[in-house]
Amino acid sequence: MNFAERQRWSPALLPVSDALLPCASHESAKVALIARDKPALSQLKAEIEGKGGEALAIAADVSDAAKVVAAADEIELTLGPIKLWINNAMATVFSPVEEISPKEFRRVTEVTYLGSVHGTMAALRHMKPRNRGTILQIGSALAYRGIPLQAAYCGAKHALRGFSESLRTELIHDHSDIRVTIVELPAVDTPQFDWARTHTGREPRPMAPVFQPEIVAENVIRAARDPAREYWLGFSTLFSIIGNMFAPGLLDRYLASAAYKGQVRRTKASSARDDNLFHPVKGLHKMHGSFTTEARGRLAGFSTARTRLGIFTAATVLLLMIGYGFGSRKRTARGN
Repeated sequence: MNFAERQRWSPALLPVSDALLPCASHESAKVALIARDKPALSQLKAEIEGKGGEALAIAADVSDAAKVVAAADEIELTLGPIKLWINNAMATVFSPVEEISPKEFRRVTEVTYLGSVHGTMAALRHMKPRNRGTILQIGSALAYRGIPLQAAYCGAKHALRGFSESLRTELIHDHSDIRVTIVELPAVDTPQFDWARTHTGREPRPMAPVFQPEIVAENVIRAARDPAREYWLGFSTLFSIIGNMFAPGLLDRYLASAAYKGQVRRTKASSARDDNLFHPVKGLHKMHGSFTTEARGRLAGFSTARTRLGIFTAATVLLLMIGYGFGSRKRTARGN
């Protein structure tokens, strides 16, 4: 992906080990990276600079609001005005609710939800005086539809959507030119399933279908360049959200069966297995996870405004057809 519009798109903030990095490292982009693992940050910084970009690596945990604010200040001083801020930090625990500890629940929430809140607030401190900029939240289909074994993560993504909607209304009220957009993702083949904590006794896996990180990144960058209210990526995301709107009870029963076996591998989880919930996992910082052979390289993206208009139009036509058919039967009955 091309960041040729240097003045418009630099600097951006991206989390480490993220699919967006190939898109951010082209031409003259200025990119800031915030994550916990210093060696991984240094490696990614070198990769971006080797491809002609300029990178700033800041070691910080996004659950610490003060450190995120300090990072934003450093970005402004080093790279210049923040034009685009992307929140993408996440953590999860694959487990039934009763087996997750309060400490684990809190940590998933602090990273996945509050980490994005902290990033948004830090970005706003610099964007507000200039009255311009884009804040892009990386969401999930699970922000609309909770599934078993990921209650902490689903709750955090639901919260992020609600927070972003509140912020958007405030910016509209203030006649602000700052844009807030959310991109709701399907399952993506990143290392998150290799280093996520699990209490299921099996190695976790994404609910199929799974998509290549590069194609997801391309759609995210398109969303950054055209920040509509919200984007849904993939037909699986589209069907999950629409299905939950019209038949949530039916989806409950389907997921109660399919999402249990669909999120675990046959491989047993080792007792020595490490996870990244409270500290970085060494040696797993890479672009792809363990599902590259099944991950798809094509992905449809839907702007929610157009999608909802299409659904409304189709529903209206269907109702008119039903009404016309019902009226025709009544007229026929009267004629007999």
